[in-house]
Amino acid sequence: MKASSRAACAVLLAAALLCGCSQTPQATARHRVAIVAKSTQTEFWLSVFAGAKAAGAEYNVDLTIVGPDAEEDYETQNQMVKQAVEDGAEVLVFSAIDYENNAPAIDQAARDGVKIVAIDSGVDSDAVSTYIGTDNYAAGQIAAKTALDQMEGELFVGFVNYDVNSANGQERERGAANQFTASLRAQICATINTLADAGTAKADTIALLTDHPEINVLVAFNEPTSVGAADAVQELGLSDSVFLVGFDSNVATVDGLQQGSVDALVVQNPYAMGYLSVESAYKLLTGQGASLAPVVDTSTLVVDRDNLFTLDSQKALFAFEERSN
Repeated sequence: MKASSRAACAVLLAAALLCGCSQTPQATARHRVAIVAKSTQTEFWLSVFAGAKAAGAEYNVDLTIVGPDAEEDYETQNQMVKQAVEDGAEVLVFSAIDYENNAPAIDQAARDGVKIVAIDSGVDSDAVSTYIGTDNYAAGQIAAKTALDQMEGELFVGFVNYDVNSANGQERERGAANQFTASLRAQICATINTLADAGTAKADTIALLTDHPEINVLVAFNEPTSVGAADAVQELGLSDSVFLVGFDSNVATVDGLQQGSVDALVVQNPYAMGYLSVESAYKLLTGQGASLAPVVDTSTLVVDRDNLFTLDSQKALFAFEERSN
């Protein structure tokens, strides 16, 4: 080969290598998605994170997960949103502690160019591209219908709810209240809003049942309040006289189902929430946002002593454990 030909080949090879090197960062760049949750401690949220991580691995997404220590701390959530934007998040997957007070931080993130996916609990912002979670009003209706179907006579109902500004808790309570009222044989005696903490919920439920001994139905609207309510019923020796419907899956409430302090659980699908939220984030970032529905209902399942050991119930109750093995 002539020297001039060898030189031309060398130039072309060098150019090809340079082009390849310059394209490598773009080809291997990973989209950045941040999850700002209500909590990082409960089994519900651990299952959400398991689903999110599975989708993150499938779609090659750089995923970060944060949440405050207390489910009432919306101010820390707002700071976490701001930090996620500063750290370069392209999509924010967000579960609002406070429907109204979280909205300014979400609106600002959207103005900064971040796309928003709401999960589990909505926020008062038009910037949300899609909401993924339970139809909370319908879930509340299901909780009430479960008690109505399984109990005879007049019902005296107590509600154990969490933060009064949390959209999902308030929707569940509204659905349950309307269903009970429509039955014409249920009276709502009292409602408490307690911390999303099992110990506090237990103490407050004991006070509720002490002040209203006529209550024969309790509905608790999330995992920590359900654990606390179950502990209260057991401690007061009311397992045979109070019908407790809780939400979500926890070792304590599943044990309560078997022992009698819990009568039914409305179990959500947190794994699907996590998976679909990250999948939706990826679609928003890859030009597929038009295919997203404004609302995605991840459904619920009622688990009681009659169906506790069926395959569907076991999958719903222990979704996180199955998929994390």
